[in-house]
Parts: sequence; structure tokens; C-alpha cells
Amino acid sequence: MKLLAIEPQQYMHYYQGRYQRAESYGHDVYVLNGIGTTDFWREDRYRLVGSKQIDDIIAEARRWHAEEQFDGVITFAEFAVTAVAAVAEALGLPGIDVQAAIQSRNKYLMRQAYQRGGAPIPSYRYVAELSDALAAAEEYGYPVILKPTLGAGSYYVFKVHSPQEMTERFGEAQEGIAHLGDLLADADGMDLGPNGLLVESFLNGKEYLMECVAWDDEVYLGSVVDRITQEGDNFDDDVHHAPTTLSPEDIAKVHRAVTIAAHAQGLRRSVMHAEVRFHNGEPHLLEIAARVGGGGLETIAQLTADHDPIEATVDIGLGRKPKVRHFQPTGTHITAMCLISEAGYVDEVIVPDEVKNSDKVFLLKITAKPGDKIKRPPEGNTIIGFLGTKGNSFEEAFNTMNDLAAKIHVRFREPAIAAAH
Repeated sequence: MKLLAIEPQQYMHYYQGRYQRAESYGHDVYVLNGIGTTDFWREDRYRLVGSKQIDDIIAEARRWHAEEQFDGVITFAEFAVTAVAAVAEALGLPGIDVQAAIQSRNKYLMRQAYQRGGAPIPSYRYVAELSDALAAAEEYGYPVILKPTLGAGSYYVFKVHSPQEMTERFGEAQEGIAHLGDLLADADGMDLGPNGLLVESFLNGKEYLMECVAWDDEVYLGSVVDRITQEGDNFDDDVHHAPTTLSPEDIAKVHRAVTIAAHAQGLRRSVMHAEVRFHNGEPHLLEIAARVGGGGLETIAQLTADHDPIEATVDIGLGRKPKVRHFQPTGTHITAMCLISEAGYVDEVIVPDEVKNSDKVFLLKITAKPGDKIKRPPEGNTIIGFLGTKGNSFEEAFNTMNDLAAKIHVRFREPAIAAAH
């Protein structure tokens, strides 16, 4: 089978490993990047459009499809979900509805869909002016969350604790989203809905992440992972643990909530990355993305729940039901983290043999290459890679992960060496 993978704007070499995984299932993967480097993929299966315009991307996809007769269109990138839906529709191939893709991308439209469908969500308001944000925060009670409707990766997402802080953060976020087009990689020329800011009520419980599959009327929680990050006000650091600490009763509640939200969002045949946070003992939807989660979550899903989100993406792209089951944990204890460094231009990522050769490491992937620019919140959330470790308990896995992460260093062209954390 021939699969066409799309990125409107190449995101470093982040998704190469996933394309290689898709090929390991016996498929031929062709990559179409709107804007990117010339050496990203093997020459005979790679094309650059030279433009992020959706009409240009569709036109090139049509030309290539006429030559190769693709069997499916896929993506692993948040910023490509809407473009892939449009391309699949244009080529007559399986894919989610364009409107469902847009509702999966724009947090405001997503919230409206959830509200219509009766999914449990935080209180929210679209705020055009500082006065609107201050009024919403006063109504909900501090702290509140301030976030862009079209953000990702913690771009300009803040936990706000007071009116004074709201005044400062609102101006910072409003100025930031005016330049989001320069930071984000969505295709140009698509109406993705309002590009503005939301104020949401703060949910006081723990957060959980699911790799899911929607297939017709059923939604499957393929894997469930606890987010154990020590949260600050920027939400820039992801640390995960499995097996989940959720009880069977709470997992059933989460399944009901995610099912309602997925169907409200218009996702009927799709892989999904769902994020749920509890509030006063009940699960509330943060978001459902119509793609596989990042941070090595695909590998974690395989190890801890025998679920393969990459294979599910391929199968659904080809229009066939993936091999999936309702959540059944394997019992393997893991912790995993995104490797985060200071901002700057990468010269070299230094990983000692002690880390590379550890039998406790199940996930080690360095995604940053020499010359890549690392951005930190609120301007961006570029990571240098992933590290995951196993253990006989949570404590053993967690301590091993932190010990090994401290040994990984980044040498920058500027600034100087910084420890990953």
C-alpha cells in the first residue's frame, strides 16, 4: 500500500521515526512537505511544494496521486490535520471531515462542539479585550487558564492568578498570537476559525492522557497514562507514568466523557489523543486532537497497554478498522519525559554511553539536529527529544529517568552547555 504523509511546514526531523515505523508495516510512505529541507526523505518518495498554501498543496498532491495512485493520506502532526483532511477529500481517499478537522484544531470551536454535545468541560469564554478576560476570570474565580484558540505546544498558555497578572499576561498573549502564523505550521488559505484567546476555569485535579481510536459508534481507550508533571504557570514540561492510577470506575467515567466529546467533535473514524483532567472527582475534557500524541506516547502505549497508535493511524488512513481493544494495561511500570533544554541554536546533543546502553531505557530519541532552533514558552516549546525508563515500581523508574536525563547535555552555538531536564 502507498501512503502519502503531509506536513505543510516541516517540523525539524521530528516525524521521521514515525514514517519509518509506518514503512515497517510493509507500506511505502511518500512525504509531501509544503516547506522544508530538500533531504528530509528518500528522493524518489519526497516532494517539496515550496508553499504552505492549501491550494498549492492539494494541486501537488493531485499530480503525485495521478502518478502513484496513493491508497491513503496520513499525518502525525497537529498542524497538518486540517490539510490532510482537505487533501483526502480532494483525492477521494479515506479521511475525517474537514469541519471535524477544524473543530479538532481550534479550541474555541472544539469547546462549542463539546457544549452542544453535552461533554463535560471547564467554563470558557472567548475574550477579545482585556476587560472581557478580567470579567471572565472574576466570574470563574482565580486561578484561570489563558490560552490561544489556535495554539499548540504551550504557545502563550498561562495559568493566571490575579487581575494584575491577567493584565500582564493578556497583553503578552495577544501580542504573541498576532505572530502565531510565523510560529505555527498550519496550511495557509484555510479558514480555521477565530484566532484569539480563551479564558477557562481551572480544573483542580490530576490530568490523564489517552491514545484512542474512534471507529463508527465506538470509541476505544487504547492506552491511559498519568501526567505527573510538577506544574508551573506555562505548562511546558511533560512527564508521564504508567500504569495509570485511575480506578476501573474512573476509567469508565473517562471512557464515557471521551466518547461523548469525540462524537460531538465529529470524529467517527480517527486516531485520537485525548487529554482529560478531573475536577471535584469528575473527568472534564481538555481537548481531543485528531492525531497520535507526542512525547513518545506511541511507544508507551505499546509497552504498557499493547496498543499501537502508529499502526492504527496507518490502518484508518487506508480505510480499514485497526486492531484495537478497550484498555487493558500490561502492568509494566514506566516513566517518560520530554527532554527540555535552554533556548538557542543546537550545536550538538551529547548522550553518554551510560544512557545509550542502559537496560532500563525503553525510549531514547533525540529529535533536535545541529542548527535547529530551540524555543521556550511562551514563544515556543521545542524539545530536544524523549527519554523513557522502566522499573519494578514507579519510584525506581522515575529516579532512573531523572538520573539519566541529567547526564544528557546540549551544546549550543549560543548560549553555552545546558543540562536537559
